[in-house]
Amino acid sequence: MSRADHSDRARSLARCAVLAAAAAVLVVLLSLLRTGPLIILQGLAGLAVCAVGAWWFLAHRGVVRVLGGALAVGAPAAVLALFLYGGLWFTAPAGVALWAGALACARGALRADRRPERPAAVRPGRPPRRPVLIMNPASGGGKVVRFGLVERAEALGARVLLLTPGTRTDVEELARKAVAEGADLLGVAGGDGTQALVAAVAAEHDLPFLVISAGTRNHLAMDLGLDRSDPSRCLDALTDGVELRVDLGDVAGRAFVNTVSFGVYAAIVQRPEYRDAKAGTALDALPDLLAGGAGERLDALADGLPVTGQQALLVSNNPYSAADPLEVGRRPRLDGGELGVLGIRVDGAAQAADLAVRGALSPALTVLTSRRVEVRAGAGDDSDSAAGTAAASIPVAVDGEALTLPTPVVCTLRPRALRVLVPRNRPGAVDQVPELNWRRIATLALDRPGPGARA
Repeated sequence: MSRADHSDRARSLARCAVLAAAAAVLVVLLSLLRTGPLIILQGLAGLAVCAVGAWWFLAHRGVVRVLGGALAVGAPAAVLALFLYGGLWFTAPAGVALWAGALACARGALRADRRPERPAAVRPGRPPRRPVLIMNPASGGGKVVRFGLVERAEALGARVLLLTPGTRTDVEELARKAVAEGADLLGVAGGDGTQALVAAVAAEHDLPFLVISAGTRNHLAMDLGLDRSDPSRCLDALTDGVELRVDLGDVAGRAFVNTVSFGVYAAIVQRPEYRDAKAGTALDALPDLLAGGAGERLDALADGLPVTGQQALLVSNNPYSAADPLEVGRRPRLDGGELGVLGIRVDGAAQAADLAVRGALSPALTVLTSRRVEVRAGAGDDSDSAAGTAAASIPVAVDGEALTLPTPVVCTLRPRALRVLVPRNRPGAVDQVPELNWRRIATLALDRPGPGARA
């Protein structure tokens, strides 16, 4: 499809989006003629109560937590009942359907309008002669055994080094020994933390690296487009693969492939019970951390730009496509040469409600990119000598692994330092959904074809 065709399609979809959005607003206004504006104000109040309830549930314990949970669940139900009682039984679904159509058309318009990105550097992969794969049978609930990864890898000519569950193994040293013995490819079937350690060795020796999606969440595998439902398909790269050059993050001299987290999340990961009960540990720790009792405020410099008083900071190897503090989604690229920075500062229920309602537009959320990020404990913390000693190091989660690092903690990026061998066919390599931008939609809708374009 030509660029002119893309422009025509973008323009048409943008106009449909604007019309559908206007129709949704019209439906709401017509409803107001019957019910009055009070019901809309009550709906907004219900949304605010829901956000405050969620904050109480996360930041408190005991009776306040129970009350917060009840508000978070009960407020939306009450608003729904109010709308139905107010006579919006037919108009509410119509408005929702029109708004859903407007969102679908808007995203389609942005996709059609988007300029083609610089394609990731891909070159034919040379089948390795002496591949060595490190596998953790405990990772991902036993995926190594469940999918027969050892047998399949050995059938393809790979040497498998199987970690012993319950025994602490120096994975990085294991990878170095494999290189000294002649390995021409290193791979990992395990979590992202293990992936990062071995990736650093592969990058150091300029060897291809193989990612096998046998971890729990497999963020790196997802962003590479690998099959996360069947990790055995990742082994296809050994016989029919292509090679990508991707960036490798560095935090205080340690490699990371996904994220470095500071503040609330990092403090939770430090707890010994986190591995066995992640959700329960997080709920137990959050009240102290969010109230400032156990968590420190953080200050950062992102390419010299100050980011102060943050409760949580997430630094990622290339920015994520969505600025959502709970689910950051996917990274459209892994070779963009920039760190993503996401900071959260919530000082109370009002700011929590604002963050819940406005999302990335809330001042509680800081989103930017940088080539160098320097993090230290916030200057506003306790200033006595004991606090100064404690602030000399801070908890850090590197690809989900708990560490304590001396401050300042410096994060940088090594552009295109890692050679990754992936299967030629990757089912997860899908088109990224562009971030919604209504200002751009309006511009496209009002745009007219140029003299040389087709009407």
